Amino acid sequence: MRYRKKPVIIEAIQWDGTLDGINYIQRNFNVRTVCCEILGGYLVKHWSIETLEGSYVVSPRDYIIKGVKGEFYPCKPDIFELTYEEVE
Repeated sequence: MRYRKKPVIIEAIQWDGTLDGINYIQRNFNVRTVCCEILGGYLVKHWSIETLEGSYVVSPRDYIIKGVKGEFYPCKPDIFELTYEEVE
């Protein structure tokens, strides 16, 4: 059998790899941060967010997607770009 993904508009933001970027995502998307590994200054190696399935690591340039149940999860840029297109 074959299936097609239902068309649904999602909210997402790409993380720029900075501490300011994490703070922006936390404030505007209400994402819970589990931990954060800082490289120095404002650069962050990675951080983790709580999802419905547990903690997931977020790396620079990953997208944070708000799912259909209001949950958040990370998505690698290459997968995101193959799966989603911007809408106006």
